[in-house]
Amino acid sequence: MKQLLSLLLLGIAFTSFAQPAKPTFPSPLSPRLANYQIDVTLDPTAKKIKGRETLTWRNPSNDVIRELQFHLYLNAFRNEKSTFMRESGGQLRGDAIDRNAKEDPYGSIDIVSMSRRGNQSAGRTPGASEPLAYQFIQPDDQASGIPNKNDHTVIRVPLSKPVGPGETVVLDITFRAKLPKIFARTGFSRDFFLVGQWFPKIGVYEPAGTRYAKVGQWNCHQFHAHSEFYADYGVYDVTITTPKEYWVSATGLYQSEKLHSNGTKTILYHAEDVVDFAWTASPHFKVIEDKWKRPDGGFVSLELVMQPEHAHQAQRHLDAIKAALASFDKHLGRYPFPNLTIVDPPLHAQGSFGMEYPTFITAGSAWFLPTGARFPELVTVHEFGHQYFMQLLATNEFEEAWLDEGFNQYYEGRIMDATYGGRSSQIDLFGFGMGDLESSRDSYVHQDNPAIGSSFGNTWQLAEGQYSVLTYSKTATWLRTLEGLVSRPVMDEIMQTYFARWKFKHPNGQNFIDIVNEVVPKRLGTKYGPDMNWFFDQVLYGDNVIDYELISLKNRTQAGRKQSVITVQRNGDGTMPVDVLVHFDNGRELMLFWDGKGRQRQFTVTENAKAVWANVDPKQKIYMDTNLNNNSLTLAPSSAPAAKFATKFLFWIENWMQWLAWLA
Repeated sequence: MKQLLSLLLLGIAFTSFAQPAKPTFPSPLSPRLANYQIDVTLDPTAKKIKGRETLTWRNPSNDVIRELQFHLYLNAFRNEKSTFMRESGGQLRGDAIDRNAKEDPYGSIDIVSMSRRGNQSAGRTPGASEPLAYQFIQPDDQASGIPNKNDHTVIRVPLSKPVGPGETVVLDITFRAKLPKIFARTGFSRDFFLVGQWFPKIGVYEPAGTRYAKVGQWNCHQFHAHSEFYADYGVYDVTITTPKEYWVSATGLYQSEKLHSNGTKTILYHAEDVVDFAWTASPHFKVIEDKWKRPDGGFVSLELVMQPEHAHQAQRHLDAIKAALASFDKHLGRYPFPNLTIVDPPLHAQGSFGMEYPTFITAGSAWFLPTGARFPELVTVHEFGHQYFMQLLATNEFEEAWLDEGFNQYYEGRIMDATYGGRSSQIDLFGFGMGDLESSRDSYVHQDNPAIGSSFGNTWQLAEGQYSVLTYSKTATWLRTLEGLVSRPVMDEIMQTYFARWKFKHPNGQNFIDIVNEVVPKRLGTKYGPDMNWFFDQVLYGDNVIDYELISLKNRTQAGRKQSVITVQRNGDGTMPVDVLVHFDNGRELMLFWDGKGRQRQFTVTENAKAVWANVDPKQKIYMDTNLNNNSLTLAPSSAPAAKFATKFLFWIENWMQWLAWLA
């Protein structure tokens, strides 16, 4: 019976719907350069898909385009020789390819045919289609001079007739793909399918002046172990054919469904102003629907696609996503889409936990997780945040992953800490807790060498083994430090300006820095100098380490007057302006200031009282300080002798949570 169903599925003709999709927005939100119509059929037995794709692409530049470039992401899983498999060893985020699996664990994609449509201008007879050939290229290997000819994740398509400035080209592509067994985001696990990065996808042509492009260029990188994606905006109309008992959820809005006599169905989804399209299918989902009410009175429809054994955790996911929607709406900008789908994969498909696609995210849970272990909440909040930095801002995750993952990690921390408690937002068990921002900071400062490298640069070329720390944790920590220096309201103005100015575009790091240098002097004058470049030179482009230590606190009598001498030392090579708070035995407190540039600074304070304790950076503005234990001294006996044991236990808990957070 299964073999018969497989044959029937493979024989299904691609389906077209007579009625056009309903528009989502009255006018485009984005340039809509790369527009796709795709018909795809899933064979759940063979773990294969057949697809037909029509791509309509517009040249955004003043250049004459003589070739197109495409991603074929699924070829990363074709064999052990791809760049992804060589770099990763077949492992990602704690999961690994099962080379001994009964079912073929590898995946691939092949273009069966590609042609260019003839001229279809109004009033003219359409010309004949032109078959197109393609070549595999390895653009990221050019610098080394040793291209990996076995990497088939990027192709170039020469054009006999160039695409002129502002002109449009229409391509018809047929393809077939074998889905990998899930270990790295996409594929199958038993009869669960998470299908991401699955179709021939055009790269981004960057006109001169876009991001760092000095001349027009294709930005189309190989699929690396430590990189994600980058694409242009467009409109997607996708029909998906599966067995009728499968529930299908996808990017965009459900439009219609058609049942077939052979036991299958075809569903149409429509998405506007998005950079990608992903979908899931399974016969086991339990679907829960809800809504989030916008402050302006509208609604965002929520579709929670759960594993039946996780249904008791549905409210945890819903509470978390509503908190994220409300926070981003208030502090960053409006989520423009009318819907959001949250997918809960089965535990045996944990490689698909914690992924982001437009209007469609995957979370992650297990039936036994107690409420104090907030992994489902953390992943839900984090992946929703990507709707802003991956989707609405369309940052280049190949080259500047920190602009997406790091910014998102910072907001994850803000939202989790505000919702569940600053010292308990990640874990709250057995009387011990760990906050989210606290966890990000610990991940960075507890490196054997926090100066291991810069966060800036191509993601696959970051310091060995440091992708997660440099991209996620360090960036979140220096963003929290920037907030500490300029204040939360000014930080919100920076981020809101950045979002409003660059949404539906492709910003780079300098675009963000320019806004910081615009807003900070406007709000704070020259408190930190004419600009904040000194800050970014250290935290983003550099590998400077910040560590301020209070090395001495003494009281003395000088000429009959009581004096306190406080000595602060800079241990690292990084410099930050820093406050020093002194508390006296008469209850008075005095805040001192140091520009932090020298190696030491000694303060002598004359006061009719004795200093009891002093604290460097008492408000923890300098969140990057790698050692908070040396920030204070007291002349009073400690009242917490067990503190060091609690700290050791918390560190053990934190390491466990770091392993879980890696999946996010």
